[in-house]
This record gives sequence, C-alpha cells and structure tokens, in this order.
Amino acid sequence: MLTVDYDRLGLRAGELLLDLGCGFGRHAFEGLRRGARVVACDMAVPELEQVRALFEAMTLAGEAPPDGMAVTVNGDATRLPFPDDTFDRVIASEVMEHIPDDVAALRELVRVLRPGGAIAVTIPSELPERICWLLSDEYHAPKAAGGHIRIYSEGELRAKMASAGLAPGASHKAHALHSPYWWLKCAVGPRNDDFPLVKLYNRLLVWDIAERPLLTRLPEQILNPVLGKSLVVYATKPVRVHRSTTTRELSHAGA
Repeated sequence: MLTVDYDRLGLRAGELLLDLGCGFGRHAFEGLRRGARVVACDMAVPELEQVRALFEAMTLAGEAPPDGMAVTVNGDATRLPFPDDTFDRVIASEVMEHIPDDVAALRELVRVLRPGGAIAVTIPSELPERICWLLSDEYHAPKAAGGHIRIYSEGELRAKMASAGLAPGASHKAHALHSPYWWLKCAVGPRNDDFPLVKLYNRLLVWDIAERPLLTRLPEQILNPVLGKSLVVYATKPVRVHRSTTTRELSHAGA
C-alpha cells in the first residue's frame, strides 16, 4: 500500500532514493522495483533486518533490476549519517508526527537532498487524526509509546518545510477507506484487534490492497479529498544560484 505517488515525486531509474523512517519498507521496495538506488533508513533494527531480507528476496526473484542497489541504514532523523547533497529523491512517510524536533529533521532532509531534488512528506491528515485523538487517548502519545505527538494542519507542514529551505508544491490525500477503520479501532480500543467489526474491516482492507477492485478504488478516490487518512506534500530543494562577478564590479575592485 503506497502513499506517495512516484510520478509526482519524479523518481527515475538510477536515481538515489532515501526512504526515511522506512518501517517495513513499502516505499523502499517500490523504489527498487522502479530501478532506483535505495537507502532505507530507520531507528528500529528489527524492521531493518526484515527490509534487508526482502531486498535480497526481491533480487533473487527477479523483482528488482540485477544491477540495482538497496541498502539499510540505522539512523536518527535529526542526525542523518549522510553527506550534504547526497540524494536525488527523499521520502519521509508517516514519520514527522513521531519526532519531537520535527524542524530539525526537516533541516536534515534538506541538507542531504541535492539542489533540484524532490521530497515527499506524508503525515496523518488533520480531520481523521483529530477524530482518532478524540476517541482514544491510547491512540497517541504519551499513553501510546512512540505514538503521534502532534496533529498537523497542511498549512503548518508547508510552513515548516518552507522554513527548512524547501519549496512546497503539489499535495494530495490518500487512504480514505482507512480512516473509518482507525475510528472504529479507537472506539473499541486501539489494541483490541479481536473485536469482530475490527477483524471484518481489516479483512476488507487486506482484500482491497491485494486486489484493488473498482468496487473500492472508485469510492476511495471520491472520498480521498475529505477523508483521506494521509496527506502528502511534495517539495523541491531550490538550486543555488551563484551570481557571477561582472566586469563593472571587477573594475571597481581594482580602482
């Protein structure tokens, strides 16, 4: 289940892609399938071990280019272990709402993104997220260890991205069918996965992800602008313009 639209991100084969906070690797795997050179970065070592194993399985199964590159790196979003201007494309999906110093993390992402490169940041959409917080305090921090610590508006995210040095552009929402699922989970308890309606809804989502039938695709596309569980904002890192020294300035300097 992908949240980021790779065509909007502009990812091309051979480009270097950073998937920050990769989790179990859904965006990293798609990047590898498309021929990108992928770096999957996360703080959780067990998840990285699973991602590494699936990278290897994809290569053996012929689901990745034979000359492709995919590596995992353990790292902190506020202190990334990469040089300046390294990556052509960056994805940070459902990460910022977990990080206390989200501005520092955005600045790090800008630092490692090359000038002219593009980034996609995804966060929980404001309306669905507020309903989840109202329904259960076990859904978010501090009761939920490692849970969401803030609710973003799109304007707030755009402002923080701009202050970090990005030029925010297009945006869209995704996964409208997932919003009622999480409202239901919050109503009965976020950890109560055995509740009958929760189990039934989960089966629907699994079927939708696997089969992508028109029966669910069309309603979700219609509902996404209002009920989309995730918001995606795309941005670019401006190219630095170095003003050349003019003849007049040289003559004044020599005067």
